[in-house]
Amino acid sequence: MGTPARRTRYKRAYDLTVLAAAHFSPPLVPVWLLLWTLIPLAIWLEDRGPVFFRQRRVGKDGREFTFLKFRTMVQGAEALGLATSERDLRVTRVGGFLRRTALDELPQTINILRGDMSFVGPRALPTEMHREATVDVPRFPERLGAMPGLTGVAQLYLPRHCHPRRRLAYDLVYIRKAGLLLDVRLMLRAAWNTLTGSWGTGDLRPETVIEPESGVVREV
Repeated sequence: MGTPARRTRYKRAYDLTVLAAAHFSPPLVPVWLLLWTLIPLAIWLEDRGPVFFRQRRVGKDGREFTFLKFRTMVQGAEALGLATSERDLRVTRVGGFLRRTALDELPQTINILRGDMSFVGPRALPTEMHREATVDVPRFPERLGAMPGLTGVAQLYLPRHCHPRRRLAYDLVYIRKAGLLLDVRLMLRAAWNTLTGSWGTGDLRPETVIEPESGVVREV
């Protein structure tokens, strides 16, 4: 099986290949042009505020980077707390649609291109949230052994905001089992969520559990 580092050597080549194929394939070029044009325009027209949301987050081996996404909340929303809920009044009308489809995450392709992130991996958390989680769960930094991802096991099977111990368990399962086939499966599942607009707060199914010994995610 090899060590996690050996089993994930494919990631950089895989990420760049997917980026190139997605953005330069002739059938998809018009789609990306529309998304990169209409989404920023819709965000700006709603409240004349910034199009992008920037935040310092913690990446692989604890390295901080500037995380990008389309802004989905009113300006200054962070002052009221980092955690959000399904019916958070700070979420704009455009932002609600972007969150349900995960299109607000599209600018993270820039982070992937820079090498800050991968398509699949643990969720990159805000610096403050990571520090708080580490106080609560001392082993929490173990999840930083992998490059953070646009999607992943925890993103698909857990709420957006959950107990750090639960997030750590799911992330460690991914780190132990990471591989090309698993990444493809998770990306296809994420794509389905986007096409059906079913991301919500990050739940795929509220009744899924993870088996600690086998690392299998199953329904109950």
